[in-house]
Amino acid sequence: MTRIFLIGYMGAGKTTLGKAFAREQGLTFIDLDWYIEERFHKTVQQLFTERGEQGFRELEKKMLHEVAEFEDVVISAGGGTPCFFDNMDYMNETGETVFLQVAPEVLFHRLKVAKQQRPLLSNKNDEELMNFICEALQKRSPFYSKAKHLFKADELEDRRQIQASIDSLRKQLEK
Repeated sequence: MTRIFLIGYMGAGKTTLGKAFAREQGLTFIDLDWYIEERFHKTVQQLFTERGEQGFRELEKKMLHEVAEFEDVVISAGGGTPCFFDNMDYMNETGETVFLQVAPEVLFHRLKVAKQQRPLLSNKNDEELMNFICEALQKRSPFYSKAKHLFKADELEDRRQIQASIDSLRKQLEK
């Protein structure tokens, strides 16, 4: 029975690496945000707006516990998921946790390209975006650092890099 939780900041590559890793290992991939959207037929943004942050985080916790019952899965947690309630401890108890660590400059370049799809970022200029990323990483670091595995995920830009990351992650998890 395999259960792997990928955690990290938005743009860290949780979905990119998670999908590819799961496919190669014959595991099911679940993106927690997508799972929530499918279950409630609303976007995360809509749920956040309707319920407020506290209401959304309670729902997210409930859905995390639901997907953590599944076996042979790679679960991509939302960037904030580890930072609320006992979510990080819970993930550590129920599976392997992997923090995808990415340099702020790399996150900046990834998120700048995808700014319009991310409501929290859409109205920020370059300086504001970089400051936002650095501040968020600083706040979340105590939670992310509780992961059982630290994985450098700066290089996920093409198939070769993704394959090299899959191989490296597999070796790290086998230890």
